[in-house]
Amino acid sequence: MKCRIFGIDFKNPVFLASGTFEFGLIYKNVSNRVGAIFTKGITLQPRKGNPPPRVHETACGLINSVGLENPGVEVFSRDILPQMRKLKTRIIVNVAGFTPDDFVKIVGELDSRVDAFELNVSCPNVKKGGVAFGRDPDICAEVVANVRRVTKLPVIVKLTANFCDPLIVGRRCVEAGADGLSLINTLHAMAFDIDKKRVLIKGGLSGPAIKPVALFCVHRLKDLGVPLIGVGGIMSGRDVYEFLLAGASAVAIGSATLRDPYAPLRIIKELKRLTTSG
Repeated sequence: MKCRIFGIDFKNPVFLASGTFEFGLIYKNVSNRVGAIFTKGITLQPRKGNPPPRVHETACGLINSVGLENPGVEVFSRDILPQMRKLKTRIIVNVAGFTPDDFVKIVGELDSRVDAFELNVSCPNVKKGGVAFGRDPDICAEVVANVRRVTKLPVIVKLTANFCDPLIVGRRCVEAGADGLSLINTLHAMAFDIDKKRVLIKGGLSGPAIKPVALFCVHRLKDLGVPLIGVGGIMSGRDVYEFLLAGASAVAIGSATLRDPYAPLRIIKELKRLTTSG
């Protein structure tokens, strides 16, 4: 089950995705047995997030509109990261910026204290009128190139499949210096309150409903020459195995932990049986 990615040894290829397991400090027995944990998205300044409703269950998935609630990089660096470093797992910080400079400042603050960075390029680009970074290959390449100058740690870019071809964006990120890619982020979604005849929630769809899309995207990018982290709808060891067959080097589990925080342990056992028998 051990694997080596980005020049780093991981105890297994099952990671915890950003945003669904907080900082891994509540269920430490789970955090200590996975290969790595992606932190909640860390922004330059603290964020309260969006008003409720923030989560809405749908058929085969859920819509979330949390809004990047987090304590900001200063508090994370001072109060939370020291506790995370006591965990027996790799720590990958999900960096969420609203301008290209945000990414550089956050990475510079945390450099050498973690194992790698995951750049969340699905945040709105405020200077570009709200256009998502992730749909613009030029902006993504700029962000990666700028971050590459301030760190020697592995830089992973989390790609979106919303209204764009992640292959085009992913290729530019690799050319700019990205060491790996994780895909996919949530897909645009919404739900209505039919009694009040208004929008109930608008956010990102995750869960089993998006797994086929995520598998397609991973397979589409498998020849870019960098490790891929498969994300999207993983609920079992068989799901993990599918992503590995599609070309992923590892996976990250998200929504499954909201239903069962111990799901990663079950999934690791199932994957071990599959890889042993196969």
